[in-house]
Amino acid sequence: MPNFRALVCGVDEAGRGPLAGPVFAAAVILDPRRRIRGLDDSKKLTERVRLELAAAIKDRAVACGIASASVAEIDALNILQATLLAMTRAISALAVAPDRVVVDGLHCPAIAIEARAVVDGDAKVKAISAASILAKTARDAEMMRLAQVYPRYGFERHKGYPTPEHLELLRRYGPCEAYRRSFGPVRALLAGSPQPELFTRDSKYGHNKCCS
Repeated sequence: MPNFRALVCGVDEAGRGPLAGPVFAAAVILDPRRRIRGLDDSKKLTERVRLELAAAIKDRAVACGIASASVAEIDALNILQATLLAMTRAISALAVAPDRVVVDGLHCPAIAIEARAVVDGDAKVKAISAASILAKTARDAEMMRLAQVYPRYGFERHKGYPTPEHLELLRRYGPCEAYRRSFGPVRALLAGSPQPELFTRDSKYGHNKCCS
């Protein structure tokens, strides 16, 4: 008997707000016959639980894809467009084509598949939760790699986010090649400002509003 169940793909990203490193996205089609307990917004989970769930997702999902957009692409396109590019790449990396796509947030990538954005989707839709976990663990692994290449910046601790420690290290050593030069604190240093300004995020996709 034919299976008329639609294949729904959840999509989410990780790494809009950091000052350094790529932005990652993941796309996941879950298998309803192989349930995974504990799926949730990756930010609500411990690192250990995220890693355990990431392994389960890769093992039990119908298909999953992980992709990124580089620092150069972020600077050239802006963080929103680079995020959507990473999402498009993640969907394209799926071994099975989905019937529908649900994306966390406010924006959908321009794809030839029915797509819908879901605000707080990473907490509401299990496939998006799974995608958030894969994107987060993949990006964390990349930041751990960058920590080995550029050990003075402490990427293994803050993963590129603008913590007070990170801003102090950035001020002390200046930006390396891993930094997003279009982001306020990095741009300020390159312009000769002695104090990298903090910024607030005024949209789902991290359009940065600098503040003094």
